[in-house]
Amino acid sequence: MPQNTTLSTYLASGKDLVLDGALATELEAHGCDLEDALWSAKVLLEQPHLIKQVHRDYFDAGASVAITASYQATPQGFARRGLPAAESLELVALSVRLADEARQEAVAEGSASGPLMVAGSVGPYGAYLADGSEYRGDYTLSAAEFRDFHRPRIAALVEAGADFLACETLPSYAEAEALLALVAEFDVESWFTFTLRDSGHISDGTPLADVAALLRAEPRVAAVGVNCVPLELVTDALGTLHNATDAPLVAYPNSGETYDAVTKTWGPSASGPGEGTLAGNAAGWRGNGARLIGGCCRTTPRDIEALAANMTPSDPA
Repeated sequence: MPQNTTLSTYLASGKDLVLDGALATELEAHGCDLEDALWSAKVLLEQPHLIKQVHRDYFDAGASVAITASYQATPQGFARRGLPAAESLELVALSVRLADEARQEAVAEGSASGPLMVAGSVGPYGAYLADGSEYRGDYTLSAAEFRDFHRPRIAALVEAGADFLACETLPSYAEAEALLALVAEFDVESWFTFTLRDSGHISDGTPLADVAALLRAEPRVAAVGVNCVPLELVTDALGTLHNATDAPLVAYPNSGETYDAVTKTWGPSASGPGEGTLAGNAAGWRGNGARLIGGCCRTTPRDIEALAANMTPSDPA
């Protein structure tokens, strides 16, 4: 990213951003077996070069933001494999370096235009549980317990040089409060994105308007929105957020297929014909305030390439 350009200053310049798409989907396409509680974080241990390749593929497709492979990378999760905390946090730092190396290569080879950014992924406590609870938000921790869980990974991401944090796939208002305190503690910019119960509520039942009000008071939160949600919920959810906050909005939903968190399988799209693409919905989302758009589960570089054809971010003057 150009010196002195932060996420907030870039957005303040009036430009929009194309985000990357699914990491796990592409890793599986490269032959990785992700049937594991660590999910894509497993590849940090086994085949990190593939993570770098996927980041590069998304940059080449037109993405301006790479989200690191740290969503499910936590000291607690790696401890189940017998890794000490220091080694676990080194893997979190590695996730940033891999994205940065892909960025540097894309810039050096001239395959990208405009600033390229690295977002340090901070997944919810529910992702560590690996039982689908990031889509329910039915776990209960104290504020201190949430902060203690997230603090080491955030510290590692910030120290490794992530441009900002992607506090993502959040189902819980209480967890968002704890993460907000850590964003202030580390003085780091971020976006906050949530999973949904319906188009007006996050997964734990909190109204989206209440979430927007919580985040509005923290200037380090550069954008707020939704991710890892059914594509058909995005337009109405963005409309709700657009009415509740002046902050830039972010949306990176799933491909349009339907996910069963119990069986961990994907079914047919719930969207109608022609509605199930990122590119096909981008104009409407932008009309509802979305400034950062990408894809989550089951999206590919091809989806991002089509999206980027409708959104062409350029370097701010």
